[in-house]
Amino acid sequence: MTLENNDETQIQQLINDWTSALCVKDIDRMMIKGVTEWRRTWEQCLPYFPESFQVETRDMIINVSGDTAFAHWVSRFTGMPKDHPAGQTWMRATVGYKRQNGRWFIAHEHVSFPLNPETSQIVLTPDI
Repeated sequence: MTLENNDETQIQQLINDWTSALCVKDIDRMMIKGVTEWRRTWEQCLPYFPESFQVETRDMIINVSGDTAFAHWVSRFTGMPKDHPAGQTWMRATVGYKRQNGRWFIAHEHVSFPLNPETSQIVLTPDI
């Protein structure tokens, strides 16, 4: 295994760990310490999620260069009632990582939904 493949594997594991933490609503595992605003956002958001769900991920690409990495993919929530709003569309995610002292950390994350530019409404895309 090359160093680059090992880095990509480590980034993939971070993504898997974060996704698993989201599915069980474990904010401590989702958060970097000291970012109280992000914690508050998740504390306000997670009560609207169903009790149980999973995340399906597709088309993941991970790029590593030195101590910086970026990954992007599309995902959706699964395993919830079909009429639950959280399961109605695919999301796009881009996450930037920085390696410090041999460990990868999330430096930036962005998740977005497809929007209709004329109405500013989310475009539901149950299948891609």
